[in-house]
Amino acid sequence: MEATQPDAVGQGPNVGGTKDGPVSRFTEECHIERLPLDDGLTLVRSFCCPTRDLTETTVQADERRTLVITFGLAGESAYAERGGTRLRFRQGHTTLSVFASCQGERKFLANTPVRQLRLAISETALRRYLGTPGTLLAGRAGVRPLGEGVTPPWCLALVRSLAQPGSLSYLDAHIAALSLVGEHLRHLGPLAAGPSPAARWTPSDLEKLRRAHDLMRSQMDRALTISYLCTAVGINPSRLKQGFREIYGTTPYQALLEMRMQRARQMLEAGTQVAQAGYAVGYAHPSNFSTAFERYFGHRPKNARAGREE
Repeated sequence: MEATQPDAVGQGPNVGGTKDGPVSRFTEECHIERLPLDDGLTLVRSFCCPTRDLTETTVQADERRTLVITFGLAGESAYAERGGTRLRFRQGHTTLSVFASCQGERKFLANTPVRQLRLAISETALRRYLGTPGTLLAGRAGVRPLGEGVTPPWCLALVRSLAQPGSLSYLDAHIAALSLVGEHLRHLGPLAAGPSPAARWTPSDLEKLRRAHDLMRSQMDRALTISYLCTAVGINPSRLKQGFREIYGTTPYQALLEMRMQRARQMLEAGTQVAQAGYAVGYAHPSNFSTAFERYFGHRPKNARAGREE
């Protein structure tokens, strides 16, 4: 199934509404709601659940750049720009990208609910928030990926509130959105203040980094090493470490630790035994797992089991 929309499912930067309130677009399979929160700051709620595999063509003619922060709440979708850049949007992850004068395709799998929340920040708003946005807005037209990572718990709480229409007053929604924007602009670091390291990364490099990131998630029960990851995706160790710092804002070690701890917490809260959860995320010895968990969360894993205290 293929559809053509000038702004398919809120993917492109043309996500404004009106000053009077939200603008909604309904189709048989998708629902988009746009709520302007400030001049150049728009909240976009989207839900899609096609009965067949769906491809929507997006066309964004505006040459002005827009930063889009996408929070995945359910399911997964993909975006492929005509120039070759690819983005993924996954549940529990945040994806940052800049759009300007671009065309591409958004893809959804059949019978898979996809719910996402986006914050779109215009070039004018970025200059207002940052003063001088460094090289964040530099580069060619098209889509520029800035990074993807696991959404922190406190950010996810704000995102879930914003995703529910009517759960927050307009003022509270504006404050929550600005908090999320500020947090992610802070993590962009050099991109918002100085020379852009991302300009050195080719689509091939970015794909290798994404594959390494995915390997960590799918094989976290193994004793993963830098050497193994580099061999698996075809990148050298220094490039891998540099890429994780610049694209994901962390080190490979910290990224893997965060994945393991978040997965372990989910398992423990579902009632999994401590030792079993530790094995599932790569810890051969329960004592080592307990030490790492307590250091990360500030409490012992026993306390996380089904919300029970010791």
